[in-house]
Amino acid sequence: MRSVTLGFWIPVGSRDETRDLAGVTHFIEHLLFKGTQKYTAEEIAQIFDTLGGELNAATSREYVVVFGRFIDEQLPRALDVLVDMLVDPIFADLDREREVILEEIAMYEDSPQDLIHDLLADTLFDSHPLGRPVLGSRESISGMAEETIREYHQRHFQFGDMVVAAAGNVDHDQLKELLLKTHGGVGNGSKTPLEHSRPHIAQRSAFLKKETEQLHVALGSEGIPRNDERRYTLSVLDSLLGGSLSSRLFQEVREKRGLVYSIYSFCNMYRDTGLCGVYFGTRPDRAGQVLEVVSRELETMRNVPVDESELERTKEHLKGRIVLSMESTSARMNRLGKGVLTGAEILSLDEITERIDAVTATGVREMVNLIFDPSRMTLVGIGSEEEVFRKAVSSSGDSFGAA
Repeated sequence: MRSVTLGFWIPVGSRDETRDLAGVTHFIEHLLFKGTQKYTAEEIAQIFDTLGGELNAATSREYVVVFGRFIDEQLPRALDVLVDMLVDPIFADLDREREVILEEIAMYEDSPQDLIHDLLADTLFDSHPLGRPVLGSRESISGMAEETIREYHQRHFQFGDMVVAAAGNVDHDQLKELLLKTHGGVGNGSKTPLEHSRPHIAQRSAFLKKETEQLHVALGSEGIPRNDERRYTLSVLDSLLGGSLSSRLFQEVREKRGLVYSIYSFCNMYRDTGLCGVYFGTRPDRAGQVLEVVSRELETMRNVPVDESELERTKEHLKGRIVLSMESTSARMNRLGKGVLTGAEILSLDEITERIDAVTATGVREMVNLIFDPSRMTLVGIGSEEEVFRKAVSSSGDSFGAA
């Protein structure tokens, strides 16, 4: 390859924020692009355009990553710009960027297929910070003072606390030397480790009224932490249930019955807990039918071990996805950075495929019974009529916890 993807991982996310500061981490991520003591915002954009590369960032509930992809010979210059953005931002155009984020929140709230995931997390995690939107709220973003933002950045974006990951045509020793020289090797990672309270899990239901053509529904329950040894079993289950075109939910609900355009399962893993579930969007008069089919498929998986041929096909699909993704330097950088930041073991592709091959039908069945026990499920909906949602739930033939 002639390219490098370089990423800086900061160990702070939306779960570390108080309610008054909800969204501050994501706000800072935006402001990092607005110029530094050395480079203006326009110069930062022009430099990466000149490098023939791209520059981006993302904020999650537990970390921030700022990364660039560029030609290999431009590593020193790209690294200098990225570090300067992270360490010496001047927070220019703060109020203008505040308006941009308020627009982003509005756009997100106009997308019920995205918004419903936050509604499920907030309902399941019972108002714990893990359940809050990464973007924050209109109130928190509007009321955030510049001094507060600067103090938060100074406290949590320390150079010595960051994890640096790179993939592509890059030499480890060269990268290490460049980092030690950058900014005089500032930062020793001396801040006190953040303490995280474990969320209280609530089995209940919630509905958000919005004028929509479809009724959007998500059902889920607590999953497993990301370092749990059973995570490979969970990945196989996710792929088997609703993670591919041949998955049970896609085939039964969409292909055989035509009840939805979109239906899938998902699993999010955090340091001390997780969230797994199923999402679909359908016309309101069909929601009861969809829930009935979903309930029946989950019941079958809880009681009947998956056929070996289906299990093997699912494993091959999962391994194929992982192998294909590793042909991307961005994916490799993400695997390395996230693994080091979270303390997860970094395995070779052969080791990963061995873990997947070791998953058994019995293990999958046990995982289904752990994750998708109806009495533990939380169910949420977004649509124009709550009565339709409640009727669909009651007609589905399953309890879904407190729904």
